[in-house]
Amino acid sequence: MQEVFSYPKTAWEKAPISHSTRLYNGENTIQELAVEKEYHVELLGPDFDDRELIVRYKTDIDNKRIFYSDLNGFQMSRRETYDKIPLQGNYYPMPSLAFMQGSNGQRFSVHSRQSLGVASLKDGWLEIMLDRRLIRDDGRGLGQGVTDNRVMNVVFHITLEANISSISNLVSSSLPFQPSLFSHSVGAHLNYPLHAFIAKKQPEVSAQPASPKSFSPLAASLPCDLHVVNFKVPKPLKFLQQPPEDSRFVLILHRRHWDPSYCRKGRSQCKNLANDPVNLFNMFNGLAVLKTKAVSLNLLHEDPEVMGYMEQFGDIAREGNVVMSPMEIQAYRFELRPTQ
Repeated sequence: MQEVFSYPKTAWEKAPISHSTRLYNGENTIQELAVEKEYHVELLGPDFDDRELIVRYKTDIDNKRIFYSDLNGFQMSRRETYDKIPLQGNYYPMPSLAFMQGSNGQRFSVHSRQSLGVASLKDGWLEIMLDRRLIRDDGRGLGQGVTDNRVMNVVFHITLEANISSISNLVSSSLPFQPSLFSHSVGAHLNYPLHAFIAKKQPEVSAQPASPKSFSPLAASLPCDLHVVNFKVPKPLKFLQQPPEDSRFVLILHRRHWDPSYCRKGRSQCKNLANDPVNLFNMFNGLAVLKTKAVSLNLLHEDPEVMGYMEQFGDIAREGNVVMSPMEIQAYRFELRPTQ
């Protein structure tokens, strides 16, 4: 990894921000294809009253002040800057991703691991609000100013992609564009990091797998465009108290929609897609899946008609097959038993 620290010179004795830029070295990894920016923000004290701190990226992309940001990480919405409304009206929510692209298909994306505000006030600009400190109410429903600021570390992953298809006149389209498969991978790497847990003392019964250097809970890799939203498991104390016929485990899956016009980097590391059914019976390593049922997202309904599916959907689910279209979210309830 190569890292550069920057300490901007400001009018204040103690600058409210410092930032670092990181480039990772790794063959065939997501990190090597993105630039990581981390901003250390300290907008504390009365010296910064009624101040807003932004980061602005200036590019040569002719985006016509049009950009796209996500809605709760599920879909993208087209955003446009209007001169007839004040500046604050041209700021839009950015839960996890914002990107802009030019007429030649070049796309500049910023992935975030926290919700922020974003705007494109000039052609080729993308600016993101890092923090603000207000002593007066802004009339947006809070009823008071924002003076409870805390020290923040804001992390972005920045990518630059080129369109590899023959699509033209990209900016003028009124339809929202979608992230590429590579962009989805970058966002997942940032928002779903791998956590390591270390025991303070050696347990009496070893919980380590047979091979101490590897652990694979899945029998095979999931399709690249299939995302595990949640895997609900029972509480350990209640696990043995429930009847054995009760399906206690729930898996919620989301099939992401992606733009094939930007697929070269993403597809190079992708083995399969969810175009073919995924079978739950063969998903887990060392565990047998029994009695699969498709349920509603709130886990209250099992009738396909109530959930808005065809009657054949329930039969497919009982066979353990997951058939999903892009942008769909489905939930499945089942039992798990160790294989002998």
